[in-house]
Amino acid sequence: MKVLIVTYYWPPAGGPGVQRWLKFVKYLRDFGIEPVVFTAENPSYPILDASLSVDVPEGIEVLKCPIFEPNGILSKLKKDNGQKSMGFLNPNPGPVDKLLRYIRANYFIPDARKFWIKPAVKMLKEYLKEHPVDVLITTGPPYSVHLIGQQVKEAIHCKWIADFRDPWTSVDYFHLLPLTKASLAKHEALEQAVVRSADAVLMVSEHAKKKYEKEAKFIDYITNGFDVDTVLEHSDVTLDTKFTITHIGMMNSERNPSILWEVLAELSDEIDGFKEDMILRFVGKIDTTIEREIQDLGIQNLEQISYVPHHEAKLYQRQTQVLLIVVNDYPSAKEMIPGKTFEYLQARRPVIGMAPEDGDLARVIKSTNAGKVFDYSNKKALKRFVASLYQRFKEEGIPALQNDISKYHRRNLTGDLSAFIQKVIQKQ
Repeated sequence: MKVLIVTYYWPPAGGPGVQRWLKFVKYLRDFGIEPVVFTAENPSYPILDASLSVDVPEGIEVLKCPIFEPNGILSKLKKDNGQKSMGFLNPNPGPVDKLLRYIRANYFIPDARKFWIKPAVKMLKEYLKEHPVDVLITTGPPYSVHLIGQQVKEAIHCKWIADFRDPWTSVDYFHLLPLTKASLAKHEALEQAVVRSADAVLMVSEHAKKKYEKEAKFIDYITNGFDVDTVLEHSDVTLDTKFTITHIGMMNSERNPSILWEVLAELSDEIDGFKEDMILRFVGKIDTTIEREIQDLGIQNLEQISYVPHHEAKLYQRQTQVLLIVVNDYPSAKEMIPGKTFEYLQARRPVIGMAPEDGDLARVIKSTNAGKVFDYSNKKALKRFVASLYQRFKEEGIPALQNDISKYHRRNLTGDLSAFIQKVIQKQ
């Protein structure tokens, strides 16, 4: 059996977007499936991480198609005007940034990679006529990739699976886009057309699946997961001697758990030694407004580390006392299970989660007994939990968790994917 996977993100891309299908591709051969990868020849990746290339299977066929991206031009205009931002999530955009946001939101639908659609469709049609596959798979964002799948299916009538790493119009930043009514309607129409025309739709969480299940012909969800790391497995990891609370990844203004900072400030005043023992660590970019908010509360032990290669981030996860994960407080937050969740489980350290208590992240954390998730306003319970973790740290130390997380291993999840692909092929 052979599948062709269309993905914009592929090594040397870094960040969370590349992980899901890099890991699926790594294990597909174990289940009798030969993957072919179609990706961009000259992409403009915001983060690079060459270390991820070790997971690309030897001998795999990788097709590359040139892409034109206006993001580089837009970013240069912004830089020339002396502006810096965190994309659409910048809470205080300048005039040039506002204009560029409006242009990107309303003139590049569904996204700035739309110019890849035409050349990619042409190249794929030619390739697939000579090298047929059992299933075509597209993974987005960027959502332009799904439009590639849609047009290829219409042209050669192949089986097509659309994998949504994030739902389209309910992704966490969508409500921040300065969309006109006409642009919003176009996004919604394109989203519905993709879901309805795909032979199958794959989501990453149970709540996300519910968004599309009324329109999709066949739909299921497979979460992200964790993978073995031979380097880490043979590394000596020493726990921090301080009461470290570590967040891995970008912390933007829309992902700001203010009540946690308040809790940490209050506990610093109320519990002897807490202020000196506690270190709040961020591995990845943090918005300056969050940094100021933390400092204004009197929290002095703030440690900031810029983006590091993936394996280094996993080392920080294992050596910290407590891990922090935050989901943006927005209407579809119940759907979100950040990709880092499963590596947090692998690190065997207790997790503090800020997200809906009846959402999918909370379900994963509860089912693995890996920590607790708190609603954005549940300050009282959050404070009790942090205080209990600190008490345990002082009295006996916080031991490694021993919960069963094997269902989230990337190889086992690839087995689930294999079964899903088989069902798609068998459906008439």
